[in-house]
Amino acid sequence: MAPKVLISDKLSPAAVQIFKDRGIEVDFQPDLGKDKDKLAEIIGEYDGLAIRSATKVTPKILENAHKLRVIGRAGIGTDNIDKDAASKKGVIVMNTPFGNMITTAEHAIAMMFAVARQIPEASASTHAGKWEKSKFMGVELTGKTLGVIGAGNIGSIVCDRARGLKMKVVAYDPFLSQERADKMGVEKVELDDLLARADFVTLHVPLTDQTRNILSRENLQKLKKGARIINCARGGLVDEAAAADLLQSGHLGGAAFDVFAEEPAKENPLFNLPNVVCTPHLGAATTEAQENVALQVAEQMSDYLLTGAVTNALNMPSVTAEEAKVMGPWLKLADHLGSFIGQMTDEPIKAINILYDGEVAEMNLDALNCSVVAGIMKRFHADVNMVSAPLVARERGVKIATTNQAQSGAFEGYVKVTVVTDKRERSIAGTVFSDGKPRFIQIKGINIDAEIGRHMLYTSNEDAPGIIGTLGNTMGSNGVNIANFTLGRKAAKGEAIALLYVDERVSDDVIGKLNATGMFRQVKPLEFDVA
Repeated sequence: MAPKVLISDKLSPAAVQIFKDRGIEVDFQPDLGKDKDKLAEIIGEYDGLAIRSATKVTPKILENAHKLRVIGRAGIGTDNIDKDAASKKGVIVMNTPFGNMITTAEHAIAMMFAVARQIPEASASTHAGKWEKSKFMGVELTGKTLGVIGAGNIGSIVCDRARGLKMKVVAYDPFLSQERADKMGVEKVELDDLLARADFVTLHVPLTDQTRNILSRENLQKLKKGARIINCARGGLVDEAAAADLLQSGHLGGAAFDVFAEEPAKENPLFNLPNVVCTPHLGAATTEAQENVALQVAEQMSDYLLTGAVTNALNMPSVTAEEAKVMGPWLKLADHLGSFIGQMTDEPIKAINILYDGEVAEMNLDALNCSVVAGIMKRFHADVNMVSAPLVARERGVKIATTNQAQSGAFEGYVKVTVVTDKRERSIAGTVFSDGKPRFIQIKGINIDAEIGRHMLYTSNEDAPGIIGTLGNTMGSNGVNIANFTLGRKAAKGEAIALLYVDERVSDDVIGKLNATGMFRQVKPLEFDVA
């Protein structure tokens, strides 16, 4: 059955056509996002939800999203999506961070020109029939120093355009390497140095705990007298009240804001101040950008729903379509390993340690980690998946550690999962054979070769005669057919294990009969999703 996607905001007809061309059923209701009650009523019918900023994806809406697998935001900002609630529901949240890079960078440059030459005020004055030529004395950009805070995708484009304007560019970005700075033709500096030297400062960072009010009152006061600031990134990066005070005192020569701490911005201390240019969050508002992000979100959502490829997800590691094909059996193995550990562990888990050996160590380990953790956490939350599992583990205080190493044994690659509780450590390892089928190859340090089936039975005992006969007789006399029978032991008369692949779930009655023999330390029925 074809996946079904709801578009609840205004998206390009070309984006709608992409879904259709990929064989996805699409329901285009561009005004539905404004009616949250109606959206909550019908969301349960859909596998995907494509939105812009008008649709608010709240916990109430997600409660009813029983089939929903992915939310695609055409644009960068996802403040209108409750990402924690989506993650708990197991829904991937995607955005399109690259579709409006050029448009936003160009808007920042345009705002810099506007505040340098006081263009909006001069235009309004001229429209009013005045001819105040001497009032609007501007400054040139050529030769001036531009301080760029954040030299990522958009910031780097601004740097390039500013260099074309013959500006001296200094950049502050903790993640900017010297090699990258040299290639961009900018000087890498610390924030205080940037503030002391810049004639213009433009912001291009996300809003985080580290960047909130990065241009605080204290930092704004460090700017040279007459400096101008531009914010086309995110509201909350600048102390707007402090900026207003410093504009009125003359310390700042001007400011241009496209984003505000509270939006829609109906009131703001920056409004109606001289040489302050304000626009209503227009950074991405060009025909080209709106088309680009709509097409990108349609392609990304289609790829995920049809092939499992994950691109630009905020709560899930990215997985290309090629990776999804190669990693499919390994992802399934990771889930099985986690599921085995989860079903065998009754006490709270403190840590999960995952070892990747050989060829699998070169794969997308973030995605494999998510699959392992999802397998484990299903024991505690039946509806958990790769998206929600890391959040569930984090909420429980579980520490996750990963190690990868070159091939160290007979297998070209294998995965070993160890969980730590207050009482014990428990481990299991597995590999994928050339036929693409996952296998368990070690449990508690005991080597085995076990095919994985939907219904299985695990037993442990002291190595002694009669175990195989007891298991076979008990299964047979109770009508349980054994498809595969795997044995392993540490040493003669030491600890031994058995893993049976059976045709149906082993009943509590059969488990009771096995325990009654007194021959087993542990008897545990197991279930695996092998579809």
